[in-house]
Amino acid sequence: MASVSLKPQREKSLLRKHPWVFSGAIRDVSEAAAPGETVDILSSDGTWLARGAFSPHSQIIVRVWTFDPAETVSPVFFSKRIQTAVSLRHTIPSLSGCDAYRLINAESDGLPGIVVDRYGPVLVCQFLTVGAEFWKEIIIKELARQIPVRGIYERSDVNARLKENLKKRTGLLYGDIPSEPLKIREGSAAFLVDIRQGQKTGFYLDQRENRTALADYTLGKDVLNGFSYTGGFGIWAMVGGASSVLNIDSSESAIDLARRNAELNGFSENQVKNTKADVFSALRQIRESGRRFDVVVLDPPKFADSRAHLDRACRGYKDINRLGLGLLREGGLLMTFSCSAHVLPELFQKVVADAALDAGRPGVILHRFGQSADHPVSLSFPEGTYLKGLLIKV
Repeated sequence: MASVSLKPQREKSLLRKHPWVFSGAIRDVSEAAAPGETVDILSSDGTWLARGAFSPHSQIIVRVWTFDPAETVSPVFFSKRIQTAVSLRHTIPSLSGCDAYRLINAESDGLPGIVVDRYGPVLVCQFLTVGAEFWKEIIIKELARQIPVRGIYERSDVNARLKENLKKRTGLLYGDIPSEPLKIREGSAAFLVDIRQGQKTGFYLDQRENRTALADYTLGKDVLNGFSYTGGFGIWAMVGGASSVLNIDSSESAIDLARRNAELNGFSENQVKNTKADVFSALRQIRESGRRFDVVVLDPPKFADSRAHLDRACRGYKDINRLGLGLLREGGLLMTFSCSAHVLPELFQKVVADAALDAGRPGVILHRFGQSADHPVSLSFPEGTYLKGLLIKV
């Protein structure tokens, strides 16, 4: 087996069981290793540290599979890791009554670069790294063996693959899938999910617990749901007894599914209105019209893909939160989120506080939000924490 040796004093993160090795930490590679192949990671004095997938084209040159010297990376290895991930989901109370959830959450389930989401009878996978791609056939075979599903579909159409010198891929990997959007259950709510063309793998599963939390605050309220996608927060606002919901999103296909989701859950067009528009522009127009709301939900897409975009992202978050706060009635609630991993919780709170100052709407934080429990975060991999949210009363 090929090995990589680290420069002196570069093993500290691995000793803390962090699963990434950056290219700048590598002193040399013992022999030519093909992309995706397993290599041993050695300290500068030759001490064995870990075993991982070699990715010569990425800044993260090795992603660790195991810190156990006795554990080999083989089909049996993936069988055990998948079984462990599946078993974990069976212990999560919030998944009761849900048939859609994250089954494998990459590094935090000990499977770097591998994401698997379940939507009822279908699994949707993302293989984000060369290591994941190298073992893809074995992983698909094992998923099909362990989990009784109708089909397995690939949505590896993300920019992360380009950093690994991989092409984007989508398509059927196993069995078959329905031609129409899939119907899933999320407690007392139901949703249609487009796994072929929808965002991420089709739905924002990481917001499940936050959607249901919204229902506690919407009885008799007028709710604006910005960046609504297919209307998830809007449906749960109505489940909580909202008087009205306005969903706004720039995607025609998302707004169309939002309409269908409202109908699916028994809500009329008078109760749930759906508008295709740029959210920034729409909020400015609403502000000028004088219309106000009791609850505003803002769940924008990722504004920062890297640290280089952090300043621009903060300006975007400040602008959208300033607009949202300005549309609230006295005593209203803002539920606001950031899914940009580079925007840390402390920074996000500061940006929202600055937005409140500019809007002249001081407030207090009633609750903090994160990703749902089926998106676990390994203690040794803090980068797995990306979603953060605040519930603010003005």
